[in-house]
Amino acid sequence: MDESFTTASSHTNHSPEGEMIPPIGPPVAVPEYAPGEPPASKRGLRERFGAPGTYVLVGINCAVFLWMVTHGVSVQSPTSDQLVHFGATNVGRMLLHGEWYRLLTAIFVHVGWIHLATNMWCLWNLGMLGEPLLGPWGLIAIYVLTGAAGNLLSMAVNVLFRDYNAVGAGASGAVFGIAGILIVLLSNKRLPIPWAELQRLRRSVIQFAVLNLVIGLGSVFMDVIRIDNMAHIGGFLSGLALGVPLVPKMTAGRERYLARQKATFVGAALLLSLFGYWIANLR
Repeated sequence: MDESFTTASSHTNHSPEGEMIPPIGPPVAVPEYAPGEPPASKRGLRERFGAPGTYVLVGINCAVFLWMVTHGVSVQSPTSDQLVHFGATNVGRMLLHGEWYRLLTAIFVHVGWIHLATNMWCLWNLGMLGEPLLGPWGLIAIYVLTGAAGNLLSMAVNVLFRDYNAVGAGASGAVFGIAGILIVLLSNKRLPIPWAELQRLRRSVIQFAVLNLVIGLGSVFMDVIRIDNMAHIGGFLSGLALGVPLVPKMTAGRERYLARQKATFVGAALLLSLFGYWIANLR
């Protein structure tokens, strides 16, 4: 297998992307009301744990990395074979052996501790900002759906260019997806948050996304870092798309907002399945 591999969501060549990602600022406390939030008497998880969805996602990523390391994987520079063994995407195995589960497992696999640390820092900040607007299950759904969308777009490009050895792993496609949906959700002027604050938060997320997309495009001309821009773009665009149908129901009450979330996420999963079916027939 080609040792030059891409890390879907932040695909690198033994050197994780994200070293230049700036912090987007400390987690911001959304005022007493948040869209889709239950009455005060029913806010158990949120009141006790703050952002359980974010904690779960960061915890799973860290646990997977620890599992890899305790089974002989290099802390700094895992090989492509090791990454595939622990669930990274591999175009050939997905197409020829039907291992489509890798679209999901790959978003929890990382290429060394620096890659993990940078992605988790971004996930933590974006998750703490986004979870009050999406809820814990909504945030987890966005992470999974946009991460899979990024991996699918990367896979489609690899199939078109007949690169069946490509290996991918990482959370940053999903991180870009969370950034994308936040850009849309934070444009809602009906939220009970001062518009100036919403603009500041939205501008910060946009700067994060633009800077890192530019870094990714610049990596095309570098030999040290190889970033899978298609995974980033796929995650980001799918995040933007998922936010559009949610905005009208954000202030329509918890039940309506959750119903719109469920319909949106189920529809997105079906569309991704059809996209995967189309990719499978490209070869």
